[in-house]
Amino acid sequence: MAQPSSTHPGQNPGKEMLKNPKPFLRLLVPLSSNISTVEQQKITIKNSYGENLVGLLHETGSMGIVILCHGFRATKEHETIVNLAVALEKKGISAFRFDFAGNGESEGLFQFGNYWRETDDLHAVIQHFKGKNRVIPAILGHSKGGNVVVLYASKYHDIPTVVNVSGRYNLEGGIEERLGRDFLQRIKKDGFIDVTSKTGQVYFRVTEEGLMDRLNTNMHEASLRIDKGCRVLTVHGSADEVIPVEDAFEFAKFIPNHKLHVIEGANHGYTSYQAELASVVLPFTEDGLQHVK
Repeated sequence: MAQPSSTHPGQNPGKEMLKNPKPFLRLLVPLSSNISTVEQQKITIKNSYGENLVGLLHETGSMGIVILCHGFRATKEHETIVNLAVALEKKGISAFRFDFAGNGESEGLFQFGNYWRETDDLHAVIQHFKGKNRVIPAILGHSKGGNVVVLYASKYHDIPTVVNVSGRYNLEGGIEERLGRDFLQRIKKDGFIDVTSKTGQVYFRVTEEGLMDRLNTNMHEASLRIDKGCRVLTVHGSADEVIPVEDAFEFAKFIPNHKLHVIEGANHGYTSYQAELASVVLPFTEDGLQHVK
């Protein structure tokens, strides 16, 4: 069972329930929103670095398109991203899920950091659809994708609704678990660290540049820079084994217009909690669909 929207001790309870003050402008969801099957269109979008980003558009005919962003070493085919796209389409809402550069079908090299570069990828996607006279009323990201949507909101200020699913607030956290002790000294000595399996298979390489990119990305400053008119929902599992639920409470303390929902028992991938996750995300997203800037 999901607990009611949670607040950090000392947080102003009224803060989490703030609404976008913009007046009603245009309904973005078709009146007949009981669509069961939709066309999925493969779309290629060039980012600002000349790389092709590949994504799938769940086209329902709605003017609004919700953009979905995957996490670290994941793709647009991640279970959470796919299930949320299908949940949106069942409500008659178009959704676009895509691979960041260096991941999945998209061009480019994988990097451990790339937080702001992936934010640029998201901007390229949003600009593409705006150029097609579509509206982007909401962006959603899971795990590292949650960081990307928060960073985007802090920089561009043009999306009224942001959903951060299990993003990491403290980007210094989780590194030692992946790279081992004394990772800074080792990477400065060798220039890279290979993350391997027990049998020695290399999963991925972390360069010094990639590591410093992550360490120099400040989610606290980004949270403070988000406009009060931007509605932000953070969802986190209480049993998250990758990113501690405490990170969610930090977002709640510093993002001006924020709502927090903790799903009791859910892990990082929301195993056995996919339907509950959708039941939290959809109402917040649908509420935001009623207004555009």
